[in-house]
Amino acid sequence: MTQNAVAHIGFGLVRHTRLRPRRHAFAYDTFFLMLPMRQLDQPAAMGGLAVNRRAAISFFDCDHGDGRGPQAGGALAWLMEMLQREGIHDADGEVWLHTYPRMLGYTFKPVSFWYCHRADGSLRAIVAEVNNTFGERHCYLLDAPGYGTELLARKCFHVSPFCRVEGRYRFRFMRTQRDGQQRTVVRVDHDDAEGPLIQTSVSGTLQAISPAALQRALWRYPAMTLMVMARIHWQALQLWLKRVRFFRKPPAPDQFVTRS
Repeated sequence: MTQNAVAHIGFGLVRHTRLRPRRHAFAYDTFFLMLPMRQLDQPAAMGGLAVNRRAAISFFDCDHGDGRGPQAGGALAWLMEMLQREGIHDADGEVWLHTYPRMLGYTFKPVSFWYCHRADGSLRAIVAEVNNTFGERHCYLLDAPGYGTELLARKCFHVSPFCRVEGRYRFRFMRTQRDGQQRTVVRVDHDDAEGPLIQTSVSGTLQAISPAALQRALWRYPAMTLMVMARIHWQALQLWLKRVRFFRKPPAPDQFVTRS
């Protein structure tokens, strides 16, 4: 998705299935942003999305990475510095960020995905930027990815009290186009020593951001940030009532980035 570098909005679905020791599944409608980060300072490319300023739906650099604002280069500068430290020097093409926006000034982003391309448009790396409800953040750097290819990373960051910090993640990223519509699907599955444990996905159909699309998102999901947090705690209560084992939160990993 390197051509037509204008911001997109995706309307779709989040799915989550726990396989054991008690099966538990849910799905919710959602929307998300897909932003060409090298065009962030170009209003025409943002389609009316508020960037680093207050609005009903907005994007702020400081919600990502090390929290730096646009005066310090923003989230893209943080990302490029991190990639350089990890020895990735050829992600010099467009960088697309799949993320939730701020809604009415608030946001919680369980996971955001950075698609880092080379200058020729080929995909060089993907960064999964994960936040937990304790205010902690960790990144999984997936080196040399490909669409439709399974990518593995060791789990080392706490996200749920009902899962140990062990095992591995299996990532799969897919893009399709049909009847002129682009569709994105991200699957993230968690395996422990006994095999598959959690299966999750977020999918949606993409369209260029416009004032009408933003209005549609606001009308359909006016309290999305609050609903994300409420649903996390509601699903946790459901697991507790099903007597799924509860694990204490371990310390965050010493390293901010885990490389696949």
